[in-house]
Amino acid sequence: MVDAPDVHPHEPAARYTDSVNRYIVIYVCILVLAALQFVIAYTRLDTTAMFARMLFVALAEAGLALMFFMHLWAEKRGFLLFVVIFTGFVLAAMQYGWTDSNRMETGVPYTQPRPGVVQQ
Repeated sequence: MVDAPDVHPHEPAARYTDSVNRYIVIYVCILVLAALQFVIAYTRLDTTAMFARMLFVALAEAGLALMFFMHLWAEKRGFLLFVVIFTGFVLAAMQYGWTDSNRMETGVPYTQPRPGVVQQ
């Protein structure tokens, strides 16, 4: 049926057989990464370097949370790859409208207002 380590064929519900110590260690790692973000925020870095470091730490935190607290590490590798690709596609698709947001809010520059449209 499913070859995940915590799912047994005769028992459809997943049993998580990991010890609590593993989750505590992962939780402490996420807390350390959050503290590292505060350290990065208070250092004097240019914007590009700070953004890159914060993004890297945030991706590491999110990866740990997804893999262990949402139990993606126990899923088939094909499903994990699908989740990563699909999430990347959705995030990229969400960015499509940002380039047009100024025009939708204020109208096309150097044009006359349309009749019946209230200008702010």
